[in-house]
Amino acid sequence: MRAARVLLRPVGLVGFGLLVLVLLVAVFGPVLWDGRATVVDTGNLLAGPSAGHWIGTDNLGRDLFFRVLVATRLSIALALAATAISMVLGIVLGAAPLLVGRRAGRLVMGAVNVLVAFPGLLLVLFFAVIFGVGARGAALAVGLAGAPAFARLCHTLIAGISERDYIAAARIAGVSRLRILLRHALPNIAQPLIVNATMAAGGALLTFAGLSFLGLGVQAPSYDWGKLMQDGLNGIYVHPLAALGPGIAVILAGLAFNLTGEAFAAAFGIDVIPGVVRPRQVRNTPGKIRGSGATTASADAGTVLSVEDLRVTIPAARNPIRAVRGVTFAIRDGEAVGVVGESGSGKSMTALALAQLIEEPTRVEANHLVFGGEDLMAAGDPESRRKRLGTSLAVVFQDPMTSFNPVHRVGPQLAEVSRFHQGLSRRAAFARAVDRLRAVKVREPERRARQYPFEFSGGMRQRAMIGMGLMGTPRLIIADEPTTALDVTVQRQVLELLTEVRRDTGAALLLISHDVSVVTDVCDRVLVMYAGRIVEELPAQDLRTLARHPYTRALVAAVPDMETDLTKPLAVIPGLPIDPSRVPPGCAFAARCPLADDHCRAAEPRLQADAAGNRVACHKAGQALPTDTAEVTA
Repeated sequence: MRAARVLLRPVGLVGFGLLVLVLLVAVFGPVLWDGRATVVDTGNLLAGPSAGHWIGTDNLGRDLFFRVLVATRLSIALALAATAISMVLGIVLGAAPLLVGRRAGRLVMGAVNVLVAFPGLLLVLFFAVIFGVGARGAALAVGLAGAPAFARLCHTLIAGISERDYIAAARIAGVSRLRILLRHALPNIAQPLIVNATMAAGGALLTFAGLSFLGLGVQAPSYDWGKLMQDGLNGIYVHPLAALGPGIAVILAGLAFNLTGEAFAAAFGIDVIPGVVRPRQVRNTPGKIRGSGATTASADAGTVLSVEDLRVTIPAARNPIRAVRGVTFAIRDGEAVGVVGESGSGKSMTALALAQLIEEPTRVEANHLVFGGEDLMAAGDPESRRKRLGTSLAVVFQDPMTSFNPVHRVGPQLAEVSRFHQGLSRRAAFARAVDRLRAVKVREPERRARQYPFEFSGGMRQRAMIGMGLMGTPRLIIADEPTTALDVTVQRQVLELLTEVRRDTGAALLLISHDVSVVTDVCDRVLVMYAGRIVEELPAQDLRTLARHPYTRALVAAVPDMETDLTKPLAVIPGLPIDPSRVPPGCAFAARCPLADDHCRAAEPRLQADAAGNRVACHKAGQALPTDTAEVTA
């Protein structure tokens, strides 16, 4: 499937087509045209382009066009050999911490970082002088010069997976370090390495041509494209194609490798930047928030967040995906508001939109969006707004391992928040990071601040994430399912920590969870979301007893408690959530609701408040559910 995606792209089609053509010429060129490329014609020396000789002849009358075709094999073979040397040596060096231990691996990577700082061409020339002129010396020189970049990439990729559970299990089982590298690590980082190798081959091809052109590469009687360019240089003003012909071949082959690498990078979801290819990560870049009209940035006193008609739309090939459809709510200072719903109901997308962590082309629109008295839709300095949000809004994600950079220590990552947003010095910011780790009850914070994220347990990483949010003075903490991957004991500790943080800082909390019990214990109010909308809002203490929407009652019923009859199958919500790109008319929950009628399927219910201030969007709100409609699992 991914290969098809590569070929369907114009870049991939052109690049892969050129690459196949170049490889075919490299394989069959010497077989088909070697005789014509080596025929000496003393009566036709240094001839210009003609019907018989498309780009002319050399000083022995040999046809240059066929020599260029025959030279393809040696040129490509040397480039691939150098790339293989770079890749193998780079993997060995980059995996040094895994193979020989952290202390020795740190020394190796220190040396690699020094080599990366040198310009690549200088390294090539240095190694070329050491290994001597000729094809073998040039291959070793180019291969060794390219190894540091591969080593850094490999080190970064392996550091991100070296403490995964499957690798830890292999270590406990006594699997050798080399086998762990070959069997567990390399298969998981193969995609970016292969893409990087494809593009590096294009660079190696150009470097080889340059070495041969300078007389340090291939020597006579052998010849590659660089050697042919050198031979044609003397007559370039009277016979330019003798030098330009091999140069064009170098350009086409280099484009073939680079375009193919770009296409594979796009197909595999990999970012390509100068000097390195790495897996694409989610960028914390504020998306563009569009208001449907002019609004004032006013909000009630004591309201930290006010949202009216928030909409998030993701462009798609057929129908746009309406991930959030008109969400309206407010959060007061110090208040804890929970958001519950099934996966795909729009909870996390709402949180990301509020934190301005959604980037184009996804559209974020709202009639009214005010945080801390500031209208986030109004025009202003993006940099100053980003700094204000960075200190007054904290976000705790579901999986802290993906939020921490695996190759940087925890302390400096926390300190970066204060250095960037508050202008503290490196030492002062690190001291605050240690203090924040201590505040979230991480033991031995000085030592832990100098450790990497993979050295933390899941609960500790989550605590560190909360500590990162406390590097500033947050007025609102958005916690997106912060306890999902934790066991119940650690889950309770993290929830208690969030409660303590609220009490100590006065910050408000927006807690997103699929666990009704968690939200009931921690929050003051609950927002129930379904299909991108809020379908009910009520006090958390009333969630189990006073819920009126059939979906809310189904969610509560699906959570077992101490009184659940263990002799019966667990209750589940029948049916499946709707496709957000094909939202049906009427109530989105109608297809799964036992109370739905034709009116429900035709008219979408409005979110209306009752006398107590609770809101519900249902035509049948509060009606009793049929006793025989509960669907159960086997």
